[in-house]
Amino acid sequence: MKRIASAFETAAAQGRGVLVIYVCGGDPSLDVTEEIVIAAAEGGADIVEVGIPYSDPIADGPVIQAASQRALRAGTTVGGVLETVARIRKRSEVPVVIMTCYNPVLQFGEERFASQAAQAGVDAVLVSDLPPEESDGWVEHCKRHDLGTVFLVAPTTLPERIPQATRRTTAFVYAVSRPGTTGERDELPPDLAHLVDRIRQHTDKPVVIGFGISNPAQVRAVCRVADGVVVGSAVVRLIDEQTDPGAIAPAVRQFVEELAEGAKRR
Repeated sequence: MKRIASAFETAAAQGRGVLVIYVCGGDPSLDVTEEIVIAAAEGGADIVEVGIPYSDPIADGPVIQAASQRALRAGTTVGGVLETVARIRKRSEVPVVIMTCYNPVLQFGEERFASQAAQAGVDAVLVSDLPPEESDGWVEHCKRHDLGTVFLVAPTTLPERIPQATRRTTAFVYAVSRPGTTGERDELPPDLAHLVDRIRQHTDKPVVIGFGISNPAQVRAVCRVADGVVVGSAVVRLIDEQTDPGAIAPAVRQFVEELAEGAKRR
């Protein structure tokens, strides 16, 4: 988890936001996922989220749902994703956050998941559909293994529930920019600063904004009001558009370089 804290400290000292890039583990293969993460880090990603594909996701839009289906058809498993992170860790110190629904964690076993994730070099885990009020056991497993936790806060989150999420967050708070699922949008919601202010009333943890952010201009706008930004569907779509697997990592690196320019807040 120290790698995540260092990423935010470094970005703040440089006057920029933290750029978080999401990829679906196993799309199109775990070997390619490894190269994608390395390329993203080389392109300027401060943190990489690696999603565990799941057949019945809650918050994923059509682009990431399709990527999950491709990954599952390719034979991707929870253990395979963690093994991939272990290989990445031998090559890079980029912070890695696992993003998953709760069912894969439950089936794998909470304690086993937290232990093996920590051993692989995962820095934090975001369980997208686990309510904070029902997460105490999971949070304890993460604490025992020095694994960071990330919880979601949305514009529709009731005021009394925000502290429930922020108290259990140890890495950063993920602010959902709008109700609904992930996916690229032409415009950002006008009330992002208000959402960040609501969260910051309850925590001094970093706040990053995700859902619907897909280009450098949007990254810049988000980084002016939050500590960081998550770009996911645009990256996943770019990966799917490459007909040559060998072209995927270079394409991701170039795109991330463009997004990183937006994170400079100028």
